[in-house]
Amino acid sequence: ILVIHDELDLSPGTNRIKQAGGHGGHNGLRDIVNHLGSREFLRIRIGIGHPGDSNQVINYVLHKPSVTDLNAIEAANRDTLAVMPLVIEGRIDKAMQALHT
Repeated sequence: ILVIHDELDLSPGTNRIKQAGGHGGHNGLRDIVNHLGSREFLRIRIGIGHPGDSNQVINYVLHKPSVTDLNAIEAANRDTLAVMPLVIEGRIDKAMQALHT
């Protein structure tokens, strides 16, 4: 299974592949972990940045990003698409190395 999700802890324009882990407070990931009964699944974390104030998180994630952030996110998504053949082939370490550098 491959889960693609937004990530407050990464800046817009930064995407990361993660092989397993907890939900980190992300409600969608929490539901997936609970449903699967496992934290062992592949994730692509799409950086959206953080509003700076934890009270603003819900409003922040439900609204469109700024044009600058959107352009950065789209560029990172293109980079992520470029490594997807490696992911599909099971060469996760190579995909991570290519995306993370």
